[in-house]
Amino acid sequence: MMPAKSKAHRDLLLILSLLLAAGIALCLTLLFRSPGDWVVVEVDGEEWGRYALDKGAVIRIETETGGYNVLEIADGCASVTEASCPDNLCVHQHRISRSDETIVCLPNRVVVSVVSGGE
Repeated sequence: MMPAKSKAHRDLLLILSLLLAAGIALCLTLLFRSPGDWVVVEVDGEEWGRYALDKGAVIRIETETGGYNVLEIADGCASVTEASCPDNLCVHQHRISRSDETIVCLPNRVVVSVVSGGE
């Protein structure tokens, strides 16, 4: 049977190794994520619009349920600046500019995603 101190030591080393590996993976993902070219707006799972990130715009996204979100594109970033949803969580999400970043408004069923590549 293995001494308790030795087993605890190995468990601690395993946990630290896993945390280190997760930290390295996160850093690599953040460092090598490519800047986006387009913002894709989906309402109820269907594409509602596609806008270039390099052109400033303010877009009002109207939903069939009467809700709305205001999307602002400026300085190569997109953000939701206004929404009719009760919690306004989408308004408080950070600006997005890199591929695969998203802003989601669940009450209005709006998803704003950054994508790279052609139209």
